[in-house]
Amino acid sequence: MSPRNEEAAPEGAENHKNSTRGRCCQIRDDRGGAVEALDSFSRAIITVVEEVAPTVVRITVHRTSPGPEGPTGSGSGIVLAPDGYVLTNHHVVADAESLRVSFADGTTHGATVIGADPATDLAVVRVEATGLAFAAIGNSDNLRVGQLVIAIGNPLGFDSTVSTGVVSSLGRGIRNTRGRLIENIIQHTAPLNPGNSGGPLVNSHGRVVGVNTASIAMAQGIGFAVPSNTANWVVAQILLHGRVRRGHLGVVGGTLRLDRRLVEFHQLGRDHGVQVLSVESEGPAWEAGVRSGDIIVAAGTRDVASVDDMYRLLTEWKLGELLELTVVRGREKKRIAIHPIDADLSRA
Repeated sequence: MSPRNEEAAPEGAENHKNSTRGRCCQIRDDRGGAVEALDSFSRAIITVVEEVAPTVVRITVHRTSPGPEGPTGSGSGIVLAPDGYVLTNHHVVADAESLRVSFADGTTHGATVIGADPATDLAVVRVEATGLAFAAIGNSDNLRVGQLVIAIGNPLGFDSTVSTGVVSSLGRGIRNTRGRLIENIIQHTAPLNPGNSGGPLVNSHGRVVGVNTASIAMAQGIGFAVPSNTANWVVAQILLHGRVRRGHLGVVGGTLRLDRRLVEFHQLGRDHGVQVLSVESEGPAWEAGVRSGDIIVAAGTRDVASVDDMYRLLTEWKLGELLELTVVRGREKKRIAIHPIDADLSRA
């Protein structure tokens, strides 16, 4: 028989194979920099989780009218103050007959709903406890696409679960369980599952920059959170009034970065505005002449640079008083007088 021809091994392969025999395999010194960077990344996440996890709770809900999951449901929450105020999602506690809040140390307390805002899918509950560890709230306006974020919650009943990702997009709009559009949402890649709702989205400094509110079924790595700045003023309104009192214009809008030439041409105070995406038929804005595509750049004497700016202004605006909007339509700047109405969104 003729000798069998065998494919030659890559040059140096045998030497490399022999070089690993009988020795301890470890990272070479010239690769230590990459490993050190990963170690620093891990230590940062560990530090954040150790500080924030004690402020994240599990909320168990009992309902007289059971949903698809049955009479009992659960979600997550964030302790806001040592005297028991907890922030969560409206859909977590909606129609609850009773609530129980469980902490990382295993203790459980009863709780009641103080107020809710379906328009932002946020709610505040009060726990029958004091001296609690509470979270630090950050400034969501400082978020940037690509920034590291950490989600902590209780997905599928697995308490104190941690996932990481990055900010994918800012200023998104999603619809809540009742079909209402929630605006100015953070999109991120930290994996979420049922039970994460109401838990915090945290930056690398351990500050809460969002409240996780939803994920898309069958999607991979797409989660959403309500910005912390939106949550701040919602909580303030609930604690003052028991609900969020805001004017209603009848528009759906999104934050838009303005072309520099447009800013200079109209001598605008900010380089962002709110673009009108749709106008409610026969609503206040429609009757006043606002149309889809308009860009709101001011309301009254205030510059408008984001959806949050509009929310804050309409929350503070005295209902019944005339509000003058400044809008850019094409290359023309117009002033439109409008009467906001009380939306009473707590019953939406």
